[in-house]
Amino acid sequence: MSLSVVILAAGKGTRMKSSLPKVLHKLASKPLLGHVYDTAKSLGAEEVVIVYGHGGEQVLKTCEHIDAKWVEQKEQLGTGHAVQQALNVVNLKNDVLVLYGDVPLTKEQSLRQLLEDFENKIALMTVKLENPTGYGRIIRNNHDKVVGIVEQKDANDEQKHIDEVNTGILAAKGNMLKKYLDQIDNNNAQGEYYLTDVFALAANDDVEIITSHPAACYEVEGVNNRLQLATLERIHQRNIADELMTNGVTLADPDRLDVRGNVNISNDVYIDVNVILEGNVTIGSGSSIGANCVISDSIIGDNVFVKPNCVFENAIVDNDVDIGPFARLRPDTHLHKGARVGNFVEIKKASIGEGSKVNHLSYIGDTEMGKNVNIGAGTITCNYDGANKHKTIIKDNVFVGSDTQLVAPVTIGENVTIGAGATITKDTEDDVLVISRSPQKSIKGWDRPKKNK
Repeated sequence: MSLSVVILAAGKGTRMKSSLPKVLHKLASKPLLGHVYDTAKSLGAEEVVIVYGHGGEQVLKTCEHIDAKWVEQKEQLGTGHAVQQALNVVNLKNDVLVLYGDVPLTKEQSLRQLLEDFENKIALMTVKLENPTGYGRIIRNNHDKVVGIVEQKDANDEQKHIDEVNTGILAAKGNMLKKYLDQIDNNNAQGEYYLTDVFALAANDDVEIITSHPAACYEVEGVNNRLQLATLERIHQRNIADELMTNGVTLADPDRLDVRGNVNISNDVYIDVNVILEGNVTIGSGSSIGANCVISDSIIGDNVFVKPNCVFENAIVDNDVDIGPFARLRPDTHLHKGARVGNFVEIKKASIGEGSKVNHLSYIGDTEMGKNVNIGAGTITCNYDGANKHKTIIKDNVFVGSDTQLVAPVTIGENVTIGAGATITKDTEDDVLVISRSPQKSIKGWDRPKKNK
């Protein structure tokens, strides 16, 4: 049977105390709703229907890349009412799974367990809590069968002692779910149409309600305030860290790594504290990442040594490269095998050839550099004329002295040596020494300026 997933994402999230709709607050740099959508797609859903409401324009704009049917809940009349809106566009012949846009960490495996076998039944995910306050309680009969759910505000004293609670996550045949939703009313303390009322109606018709439980309670925890968001962030990050360590990655402190995207890290990689990996990041075997590095959308090869406090963005680093400390690789940087980029060096839209070195206090931009080039301290490529960018080409085996300016567009030939302090504005031949300096003068009898009394 095909699967339709309904995601409820219409709530305002008053306790977030934010102008941003709750489902757009981010966990690991992805909106909460994005996490739930990705989980739905991992189940192979034929269709995903998202019910939106508060901050609708903002939600639609932020999530325009999401391939879903969007249904507006114009009035916030409860979860039952929200699902009713979704069922107007759902294929009712499908199995229907209801998820929540502010519950980001439900695992695919737990949902597959819920969906295993509920032919002519309703499947409900429940969890037992030490403190069930605030949650709907699961009501069972003497045969341990679920006969209903009572919300906290409608529960009597005896029911409030029940520790098994409703997560809100359920699955049912589309036609069955619609049948019971059409029968619910809002005769309760909240004056809302509760999705949970379908269980009592189903039980009265002798429809069996089967339950399953997630592997961990955090899988069904929602985000209602920033404290809960921070708690789930740390759980999520620790789960990633544990998986990495299981697969052969050494973390100096697993509680001080943040992964905000998709990473592919080989075995025998060492990652020091306070490293942030964003977007799509690949790190090859035997590499080491120093403390306080931020690496975004980059590919790092084998046996790369990154010293502390480096920043990478859309960069490619080949095998056996040394980088840092305090180096910055900006977009479209490619460091070839055996290259060396040292402290306080910025590289942008440049190819640094095999075995070449840019060791100290330099800026290399819009540059094509050959093999075995040595760039002295304080060298810059002057690639911008105030309106357009221009390219610098440095061929193999060039030695550039300290404090040199290469004014693009310019080509430096093979085996050229450039004396320190030069300003190069013209192309050079191969195998030459290039010097560009004013003659040194010594003026005798010169007095330094003195402060006025």
